[in-house]
Amino acid sequence: MRFMSIEDIEPGQILGRTVYSANGTVLLSENIQLTVYMINTLKRVGVTMLYIKDPGFEDIEIEDVLSEPTKQMVFRDMSETMQAIRSGKDWSTRKISVSVDALLTDVLNNKEVMIQLTDIRTNDNAAYLHAVNVSLLSTMIGLNLGLNFTQLKELAIGALLHDIGKSVPLPEGAKPEEMKNHHTWRGFEILKGKREFNLMIAHTALQHHERLNGSGLPRGLGDEQIHVYPKIVAVANMYDNLIAGGEGSGGRPLLPHEACERLMACSEQELDHDALVEFNRIVSVYPNGTSVRLSTKEIGVVVRQHRGLPGRPVIRIVHGTSDEMDVKEVDLATETTIFIEAVLA
Repeated sequence: MRFMSIEDIEPGQILGRTVYSANGTVLLSENIQLTVYMINTLKRVGVTMLYIKDPGFEDIEIEDVLSEPTKQMVFRDMSETMQAIRSGKDWSTRKISVSVDALLTDVLNNKEVMIQLTDIRTNDNAAYLHAVNVSLLSTMIGLNLGLNFTQLKELAIGALLHDIGKSVPLPEGAKPEEMKNHHTWRGFEILKGKREFNLMIAHTALQHHERLNGSGLPRGLGDEQIHVYPKIVAVANMYDNLIAGGEGSGGRPLLPHEACERLMACSEQELDHDALVEFNRIVSVYPNGTSVRLSTKEIGVVVRQHRGLPGRPVIRIVHGTSDEMDVKEVDLATETTIFIEAVLA
């Protein structure tokens, strides 16, 4: 399986990963043969990258922390929650709690798996996928920081709902940049009224754009004034925004290694150092299936990861045709003089 730009995909190629809609239903299933119509439809809904089956890389596994049923459940419940808030209706904290229980179970069962965030983002599912990614990353960071189960659940819920204030329509003429109209305040107001939730869940929504040096929003809090949950969510939120081409990315999706470098530049000034250290231990800098050029000028595909060495994966280099292939693998953990020179989109 290879991770490819949709511009390089041709009709007849086989889809390697299922593409989901906003409510968790399947748009296109894994193993389907792509047609011109399908490719054009995917472009139209905002898909830029896809996983494609490739004979030379059939054995590449994309390990996921979250199971497909868990993803579909969380997508569905988040979709229902946001739709209810938009229409001014009540929403179920129990559904969110049950979804987060499933997420936590998967995280605890797969805590050694490196996160690759391989789900395909569309215009339709972007907000929900962002929420799931931020919750997953935050929970894994919190686990590594030693939070107990109750704290992990509060963190996971706060991370999942961190942008819930964006679901609230602003009054006519209101300025979004004003403190009372900032989505973090709107999210806080929604969540603090849910007595089933610890108040720190609401504060996670309120504080996730605060920065250690006081430059954040909406209140300009400093290091000691920011709770540990939003400190963790700030790291996860910034990373997913960067790889999605959102806030701080300059308008283009950054590659994982570029986003990691951007985050590390914010260490101790804007983002919590301890959270960043654990973040770097759980995220795959060069996800499996990524095409790369090595310092030897050879071009290959990332096939395996080393936990604890995210920047030194195993690269497979293939020459020849499917009938007569010359295959070799370069393990960057042992080949210390070779490095990844560029990622090829």
